Amino acid sequence: MLTVGDKFPEFEKQAVVSLDPGKEFKSLTQKDIQNGKWTVFFWWPLDFTFVCPTEITSFNDHYDEFEKRDANLIGASIDSEFVHLAWRNQDANLKKLKFPMLADTSKSLSEELGILEKKNKVAYRTTYIIDPDGVIQHVSVNGLDVGRNVKETIRLLDAFQTGELTPCGWEPGQKTL
Repeated sequence: MLTVGDKFPEFEKQAVVSLDPGKEFKSLTQKDIQNGKWTVFFWWPLDFTFVCPTEITSFNDHYDEFEKRDANLIGASIDSEFVHLAWRNQDANLKKLKFPMLADTSKSLSEELGILEKKNKVAYRTTYIIDPDGVIQHVSVNGLDVGRNVKETIRLLDAFQTGELTPCGWEPGQKTL
């Protein structure tokens, strides 16, 4: 599994970026996230499931917090862009998404990252925080049954963006070391 200090791999994948007819899809590449900004790139196992929409909705509910931090936010799974679009159209909460849903249909990116569950080859619930140079600064992986904490992801992003040493339990506004 790629981890802290590794470069996030190069990729070119389709993503759902809109529900407007004719504007639904966009090709995303490594250059799109290596644009002088921090990036939070999170993966869920499959569309049309139970835990996944709670996480995706929570990331969307906190989208403005990522934007305030000048950070890209990208979600991904191994499903196709067409499945992503169908799910967004079917689920009222997903219709309002403000970030791209990347489709890793070939599983090439998730495989290169090393985040595929062994038996069914679906992506684990993985979260990456990537610095503006494309270097992974944080990675966390949850098993398939447990959702992640978006507020903790934001706290970690804040800590990394200080460029300082932050003690255990550090919160924004507190002194760094």
